[in-house]
Amino acid sequence: MKFEEFNLNDKVLKGINDLGYKRPTDIQFKAIPAILNGEDVLGIAQTGTGKSAAFVIPILHLLQKSRGKKDGGVRCIVMAPTHELVLQLTDVFKQLGKNTKLKFTAVYGGADQDKQIERLKAGTDILIATPGRLFDFVNQGHLKIYNAEILVLDEADHMLDLGFYKDIQDLIKYLPKQRQTLFFSATIDAKIKKLAYSLVRRPIRIQISPKDPVSRNIEHSLSHIKMDDKRFFLERIARAHPESRILAFVRTKVRAERVMKAMERVGLQSVTIHSDKYQDERTKALNLFKNGDVNILVATDVSARGIDIPNVDYVVNYDIPEQAENYVHRVGRTGRGKQKGYAISFCSEEEKELLESIESYVGYSIPLIEFEKDEYLDTLDFSAETHSDWKTLMREAEEQEEEYEKVKKKRKKK
Repeated sequence: MKFEEFNLNDKVLKGINDLGYKRPTDIQFKAIPAILNGEDVLGIAQTGTGKSAAFVIPILHLLQKSRGKKDGGVRCIVMAPTHELVLQLTDVFKQLGKNTKLKFTAVYGGADQDKQIERLKAGTDILIATPGRLFDFVNQGHLKIYNAEILVLDEADHMLDLGFYKDIQDLIKYLPKQRQTLFFSATIDAKIKKLAYSLVRRPIRIQISPKDPVSRNIEHSLSHIKMDDKRFFLERIARAHPESRILAFVRTKVRAERVMKAMERVGLQSVTIHSDKYQDERTKALNLFKNGDVNILVATDVSARGIDIPNVDYVVNYDIPEQAENYVHRVGRTGRGKQKGYAISFCSEEEKELLESIESYVGYSIPLIEFEKDEYLDTLDFSAETHSDWKTLMREAEEQEEEYEKVKKKRKKK
């Protein structure tokens, strides 16, 4: 099937053709007709399946086809969990809708409110926002949302993880009851169902669940590495592949900064993204990585979930993820389209239980690469790290151990 068969607006079709889209993906094939028919949709699909375009395309068609109400206000609200995803979705709307007369605005926390308010005053048809900032603007009277025709919740499971449940519920009170609601999530559980069915009316449920949720283009490997030795093995990968882009995932914001400093000590430039960074810092770091100015990006799960980073050659699970499904989200940053990708995991003794959960989730054992004792020690010995500041290194090792113990206790309480 081709996009022309959906009978889309010519200006929307031109945007699709300009981007080189040929045929709809599975989620697009199933979701677009339902959305065009005005149905509420509950879509369950992993990142990388074409999920964004599955709702952006029909929304552009519907809003381009009809005019908004005379008293104005936002016509469509798209909520997403992170600043990066909001900006990414805004780009998708702008690219696909560049030939329409529709206006798109992004609002999110961690950025100048006044500038965002000025853009809202100029008017907008489609608002893409994080729930917290959106709710703030509604309360402050800067936003008219009572005429919103369409509400979209993207990466809803992640929004719940970040504690946005109450913001979403409070915001719904300001929206018209007669609206179209589109709800997209990577996973479906009792919590997600409760939120979804409180928002949608007799939705069409679309679930795209491949037998193997991980791309076939990815080559996986696992090595048992001591917690304090991981930096040497990340250095080894970076030096062995100097032209490759490496996305390293760590457990916490503190560890992200420590890994970056460890790379700096051996003369390797890297950047970090995590929730303690200001938005302009995160955007700058992502652009440096995307443009190839820096080849190592160190990220936490929260900051990198859902965002599209093209041409990642290696995903390194520097820390094994605490939630099994995050393994899929992480490694999905590489091996996209026809590109070959590599996912390398460093597993310490303390993380073996987490590894078992991941292998149970994906349904197979990750191929193990064991280092001979001499090769393991050579990796440490040949590192460019001077080892002269041994007190600093010892202190960092102790702090990392304490930090992991705290995480472990927190996990047991859950």
